[in-house]
Amino acid sequence: MRQVLDKTSLDGCLERLVADYQVIGPKAKGPKFAFGPITDPAQLRLDYDTTILPPKKVLQPPQERLATFTLGGEPRVEPVIEAGPTVLLGVHTCDLHAIGLLDRAFSQEYPDAHYLERRRQTIIVSLECLEPCDEHSFCKSMGTLTIGERYDLHLTDLGSAYAVDVATEAGAALLEKYAQARLATDADVRCLNEVLGAKWPRFTYRLDFDAAELPALLGAAYDHPLWEELGERCLSCGSCTNVCPTCYCFNVFDEVNMALTEGERHRRWDSCQLDEFARVAGGENFRQARSARQRHRFMRKGKYIYEKFGELGCVGCGRCIRTCVANISIVEGFNAIYETAGGNGR
Repeated sequence: MRQVLDKTSLDGCLERLVADYQVIGPKAKGPKFAFGPITDPAQLRLDYDTTILPPKKVLQPPQERLATFTLGGEPRVEPVIEAGPTVLLGVHTCDLHAIGLLDRAFSQEYPDAHYLERRRQTIIVSLECLEPCDEHSFCKSMGTLTIGERYDLHLTDLGSAYAVDVATEAGAALLEKYAQARLATDADVRCLNEVLGAKWPRFTYRLDFDAAELPALLGAAYDHPLWEELGERCLSCGSCTNVCPTCYCFNVFDEVNMALTEGERHRRWDSCQLDEFARVAGGENFRQARSARQRHRFMRKGKYIYEKFGELGCVGCGRCIRTCVANISIVEGFNAIYETAGGNGR
């Protein structure tokens, strides 16, 4: 079902939403943008290009408390799930694809109660990308420029209004209660089709090959000299994984009081690019070399995740390229591997 929401009614919609939900959306942070709590309609910036961190942080916080426990007398463990009704606004299509991957990662084999409860209570309002974020994004190459799944409502900017695609009952209920939307007319649909058709030439392919070839290319590149080159440049800071919307590794640790009678269990994001990530008891480190850690990152994004979930682990958002102080580009790396394999380009 498709409806239309006039932009003049958006402020009123937001004011009603914040009374009942935690509303998270893109807002200005200096010269850049970040997802954060929206308490005033003026804070929401749906015209943003990209955000420093992906909306993943709403569903999988950088650090969260998992449980409390007592050790004195009869030991007791109490799970802690910090979640509440949330509306996540303005999610770009690349990040929407990433959330779909996180949903699979946290629901299969060993379902993660904390992520899944937070996800259950979150309504996602995604946003069609009509312009490239910048020169680093390559969503068209990765097939994430089109709308993915896992959204409740999807907005497309028509100029004076938003076309609203309704995907779920939760989205329909939210639209009915909080927004003054109307059914789309034939003229609205024609306008929408024109807007969507006009966007494609603005985006370019940055990979020299079809992304579907990545798993096979990387499978043949385990000993590629590129890894040593990247290892010499990499500072092992972990910035690339911190900003990645599909990296979900975490570390678990306990904090115990001085009397050793009670404590809390926490988890926080971890990075395969850090020296200690693959270190085990006895001091052995299975990826001590930075080259091995870079290879693992590339393999995760283009091969390993695909083998596990049937989709690539890179959505082309470009955040890792923007944040890397060593100017390591995953696009250039993929293209270098393709060129070595004798590729002739698109």
